[in-house]
Amino acid sequence: MDRYAYYKGMFESLPKPFAFVDLDLLDANAAAIAREAGDKKVRIASKSIRCVEVLRRILRSSPVFQGIMCFTAAEAAYLAREGFDDLLLGYPQWEPEAIGDLLLLAAEGRIITFMVDCREHAERIAELAAERCVQASVCIDLDMSVSYPGLHFGVRRSPLAGWEAMRPLAESILASRWLKLEGLMGYEAQIAGVGDKVPGSGLKNALVRQLKKRSIREIARRRGEAVEGLQNLGARLRFVNAGGTGSMASSRAEAGVTEITAGSGFYSPGLFDNYEGFRYQPSAGYAVEVVRRPGAGIVTCMGGGYTASGPAGRDKLAKPYLPEGLRLLPLEAAGEVQTPLTGPAAESLAIGDPVFFRHAKAGELCERFKVLHAVSQGKIVGQYATYRGAGECFL
Repeated sequence: MDRYAYYKGMFESLPKPFAFVDLDLLDANAAAIAREAGDKKVRIASKSIRCVEVLRRILRSSPVFQGIMCFTAAEAAYLAREGFDDLLLGYPQWEPEAIGDLLLLAAEGRIITFMVDCREHAERIAELAAERCVQASVCIDLDMSVSYPGLHFGVRRSPLAGWEAMRPLAESILASRWLKLEGLMGYEAQIAGVGDKVPGSGLKNALVRQLKKRSIREIARRRGEAVEGLQNLGARLRFVNAGGTGSMASSRAEAGVTEITAGSGFYSPGLFDNYEGFRYQPSAGYAVEVVRRPGAGIVTCMGGGYTASGPAGRDKLAKPYLPEGLRLLPLEAAGEVQTPLTGPAAESLAIGDPVFFRHAKAGELCERFKVLHAVSQGKIVGQYATYRGAGECFL
């Protein structure tokens, strides 16, 4: 299939810029992720989706998908009011009003679980729960990063690096009248979030693969000890959450893990081209318009400079996707109001033609657009409001 011609014809009447989701490719990615999970459930990471209709579609597609990992209390409250349940806060919350809103929803019967990694978090939630006479479900965040001489491999999340560090917090939660310990989470970001097939980085890729292999053994040991320790204290865990899209193969191998978080793989953004072990289909993107031809072999598009979060680098830039054969200019890259492109395909583009891009990260695309134009079988079949389009902005 000539996918550029396919999209160009389908979107011919839409003013640019616009964002879209290809439901056929989204469904294919969801099916592949469900298979990759093996015998584990998959919790959807909402930060990588940021669109209610897409979340609903994924959840309907397979019983493997169960629950959502949210990123703020306000977002969790919004999703609860939209009819979603089994909401896990992926990050600790502190604002009393936001926590209180979720506790009231929990009192109504919604399954909402707070993330904690220190006594301050637990005591804050317990105090607010006591004021409302409701028991709060909590999950402990176990640090999954590893350290070697001169290298911290992972991200700075929880201070709880093992069972002995976690035990006092677990004991205090289990002793609390207002808290119920229901989950353990460990996010192995150095496996799930680090590409090991980056073009032009052969030596670094080889090193990353070796570090991943060593890290997988360490985190499995650490998580296993934590699960055993919690069970010995009498905790009855409803779930043990692990990983992300990029670590499904290793996370599913751990016997104690009951569910794996996945989010970015459903859209498969640009950064996901840099992994050796899997490949999903680019199902979401955006289009900008060619408005200039400043010289031979160069076209300039209006807008397009949607750079991803994280350490500044070329890998955080949006990627020209279709037509194939376009690349950013190194001294201008993707700009706030214009993006020049060069490459073999530039000569075939006329003023007014669309150029389709992929964002480096998944959910951040939705922060730029109010609507995802949903397409299937060669037709635009719907307009899905993003969080922004629904009037929401959580982070």
